[in-house]
Amino acid sequence: MTSSKDYNGAKLHVVMFPWLAFGHMFPHLELSRLIAQKGHTVSFISTPHNIDRLLPRLPENLLRHQFRQIPLLPNNKLPEDCEATTDVPLHLVPYLKIAMDGMQTPVTEFLESSKPDWILQDFVPHWLPSVSRRLGCKTGFLSAFSSATLATLKPPGFDEEYRTSPADFLTPPKWVPFETTVAYKLYECRNLFKGFMAETFEGNIPDVDRMAGVQRL
Repeated sequence: MTSSKDYNGAKLHVVMFPWLAFGHMFPHLELSRLIAQKGHTVSFISTPHNIDRLLPRLPENLLRHQFRQIPLLPNNKLPEDCEATTDVPLHLVPYLKIAMDGMQTPVTEFLESSKPDWILQDFVPHWLPSVSRRLGCKTGFLSAFSSATLATLKPPGFDEEYRTSPADFLTPPKWVPFETTVAYKLYECRNLFKGFMAETFEGNIPDVDRMAGVQRL
């Protein structure tokens, strides 16, 4: 992370906002621990039930670590107390993303009142970079995806979307400027295609557009 602001060794307030999946929350939690060990304050935003499940993994000496509980808005497509991908079948995950988008107002209000120095976010809240810019907060993207996965997604500034079926992911994307054999197998990309490209309904947007919004930090 780089910043034009000179902190002169001052302690920072860092906000963490991971996607509601434990494979994403755990890396954010581990980085939170390392940041807090340097004496900085960390505010970890998630839902109440997820925080309850994360607390047993929190070292006792992590005194500066703070959890900020923000509940999901009711959604009749999600079963009660389902607040992470592990709680729902795959076909309901898009509704979890919609529910996370519903956290925008309380998250924004928290940021306005706490005035953090940095926000480290995941790929789902595509709306967060514009909020952080308005508030003058530095923003970073902490990805749980591999670099190969990120390279297959549409980068910012590439407006053409030529991939309209899972078969289009079987070859390297057009924006990779060198020869490579890295590409998906058909069995790998069938479900991924639904999330990456095709889940546009009831207020949800595809992951590829969420990622592009976040990468325009």
